[in-house]
Amino acid sequence: MSTVAAMVVEALARLGVQTVWGVVGDALNPLTDAIRTHGGIEWIGVRHEEVAAFAAGAQAQLTGTLGVCAGTVGPGSLHLLNGLYDAKKSHAPVLAICGQVPSGEIGSDFFQEVNNDVIFADVALFAHTVTSVAQMPYLLEQAVNAALAGRGVAVLSIPGDIGGAALPKEALPRFVDVAAPVAPHPQVLGTIAKELNQARRVTMLVGAGARGARDLVLETAQKLASPMVLTLKAKEGLEDANVFQVGQAGLIGNPAAAHALESCEVLLMVGTDFPYRDSYPSGKVVIQIDAAGAHIGRRTAVDVGVVGDAGLALAGLLPLLETKTDQSHVLDARTRYLAWTKRHLSLADPGHDTHLTGRVRALADNPGHAIRPEAVAAAVDRLAAEDAIFTSDTGMSTVWLARYVTMRGTRRLLGSYNLGSMANAMPQALGASALERTRQVVAFCGDGGLSMLMGDLLTAVAYGLPVKLVVFNNGRLGMVKLEQEQAGLPEFGTVLANPDLAEVGRACGLHGIRVQDPGGLEAAISEALAHEGPVLLDVVTNPDEVSIPPDTKIGQALGYASARLKESRAHRPGA
Repeated sequence: MSTVAAMVVEALARLGVQTVWGVVGDALNPLTDAIRTHGGIEWIGVRHEEVAAFAAGAQAQLTGTLGVCAGTVGPGSLHLLNGLYDAKKSHAPVLAICGQVPSGEIGSDFFQEVNNDVIFADVALFAHTVTSVAQMPYLLEQAVNAALAGRGVAVLSIPGDIGGAALPKEALPRFVDVAAPVAPHPQVLGTIAKELNQARRVTMLVGAGARGARDLVLETAQKLASPMVLTLKAKEGLEDANVFQVGQAGLIGNPAAAHALESCEVLLMVGTDFPYRDSYPSGKVVIQIDAAGAHIGRRTAVDVGVVGDAGLALAGLLPLLETKTDQSHVLDARTRYLAWTKRHLSLADPGHDTHLTGRVRALADNPGHAIRPEAVAAAVDRLAAEDAIFTSDTGMSTVWLARYVTMRGTRRLLGSYNLGSMANAMPQALGASALERTRQVVAFCGDGGLSMLMGDLLTAVAYGLPVKLVVFNNGRLGMVKLEQEQAGLPEFGTVLANPDLAEVGRACGLHGIRVQDPGGLEAAISEALAHEGPVLLDVVTNPDEVSIPPDTKIGQALGYASARLKESRAHRPGA
């Protein structure tokens, strides 16, 4: 006779779940003991449950199947919330198994009791507490099916006394297959083909929903003679060897992409829910193809919406499109993009600052602030494996990755690109590494992000997860600094009193490397990538190196100048 916990573990193993992430304790003890005795699933005990949720979400995004994390009664489950919200906004199927007080005490304000069903109601597609053995395995079945079918979070709370209880009969849940993609109606495809054929200048905005239809996306761009603006999540799979792409729009974007959007007559959005309204052009005919009908028109006004899978939609659309002979729109966009790329690659030269004067030269002459973050990202791009998995912290780390790392080969990319959380890069890297420990996983970590969850450096060591943590150590919350200065405010509250992070890594058992001199950067990155175990590469970078948005407004420029003037006065002797 099996127990409830043993049934859960067996069902998840049959589904293909490889790992469960969490912190052991009280109500989870039946579950963790079932994992111990089963042997087919690895338990990875983290130091903070937020890491568990981020790691499970990363695995779900990489595999397309269920990620699993666990938190015990009260605070242990509450710590999962931020990582679960990231999974929700990333459309990652994640099951959170939460402990609960003994079933007879539910509702009595027992020690550590919180109402999980209420707390997780916003983040989860399914959130229910098991109150009777008779409800299993059916509640598990509903939870997993909701996560897989809805591409989101399910929370199943199990009191300890029920988790350890015997099942009256052997029973395993039956999980649904992932829903088949939906093809759009042919009549709608005819309508958008007419619009596209009539337009002289079409620009495509392509997102992660089109990553699986690369060949069809490129063929569409070729027929339409269209430049292609990629969202950050579309870099994976659509950036490499793409003669139509002109990079990203928005804060991390470039002027060529902004011009391609503004100069078109028709904007064709494919598989994207790009959220930044200010980056969309006005006065254009807008066509949006998306598998989720709720996404149609929620970012910008749409003239024709097409609900359906991107690949199936483009396959049906292509025979209806006329090949455009005028290439001027795409050639202009590509010329602008390549010129911008050339200028930015010059910034990645470690010797770039030797030609500068004044305060910037003074910073470059100071070994503690000599390394340009662009040089770090570009060197990692050159030296990393063609199948590496990259993660990036929200903020300037993502900017440098977006601009200097190419998703060529079979490289993968993860980040908190919808929630925008801090501290996600290292936990997501742990999740990725646990799937395949021989595959190179490189995390672009901000010093603020890494230090927020630094305790889980120990997890990398304890479970042999050979992640390469590249820390952009500028002693700042860099993106916040930029936001303040663009608003005309002097930098305040962003300075971080960091320790020697390489020493911290070594104290935790990682291979720690610290770089302060640009001349040693390439060798340090090569050493980090070649090391067999986990590495913390602490690169001391210039805190005054910022990324200027492609469509900077006059007010922002004046604000930045005003802020820097205030900062310089504040640093004068006697000021």
